[in-house]
Amino acid sequence: MREIVLDTETTGFDPESGDRIVEIGAVELMGHVATGNTYHQYINPERSMPAEAFEVHGLGDEFLRDKPKFAQIGQDFLNFIGDSKLVIHNAAFDIKFLNAELKWMGLPQIPWEQALDTLAIARKRFPGSPASLDALCRRFGIDNTSRTLHGALLDSEILAEVYLELIGGRQPDFGLSTKPEKKEGDTTPDWTPKPRPTPLPSRITPQEAAAHTEFVDKLGDSAVWKTL
Repeated sequence: MREIVLDTETTGFDPESGDRIVEIGAVELMGHVATGNTYHQYINPERSMPAEAFEVHGLGDEFLRDKPKFAQIGQDFLNFIGDSKLVIHNAAFDIKFLNAELKWMGLPQIPWEQALDTLAIARKRFPGSPASLDALCRRFGIDNTSRTLHGALLDSEILAEVYLELIGGRQPDFGLSTKPEKKEGDTTPDWTPKPRPTPLPSRITPQEAAAHTEFVDKLGDSAVWKTL
């Protein structure tokens, strides 16, 4: 099963207000294992970079000036992702921007159902707990010390590790068999636990037992304790 872990950086929050994508990073997984195949592209947004966005990712006008425009890389990006499942943290944000850019080019848009949102998965697994990428790295003990600024490819690589933990750890398909597999040459007979030959003595003192009986009697004949 091929999956693409993906992240974008942008000039802001709303493509309909003129914000654009400035970086795309993606990591390919096959059977939940990174293949080493990646996609990474800086993009000229054809507009100036707001100071607030620059503080997040550090991508400025001078750096992006000679980078290709989205119209020059859009088809290559679609060719890379194909119809693979897209693993994205806060997928609604990235898909909104990608589809806006693709729409302006007249290219097919990405179906919403193609995306898998790790933010939603984290909130379901850990309700009420912080679910940012940094918070999940702390929860799972994933090293993100190199993440001083947001970067699409680095964040995708980190998210790939977080995703594997969210779906069950490094071995997502691992399961316990109902019967141990016998190895060749193994003569150890099947073993099942047996009752103790001598039951353990009660840890309740006579005084505690008497106090409990007195308490239950006060509850009446319908007390649950009297049915046990």
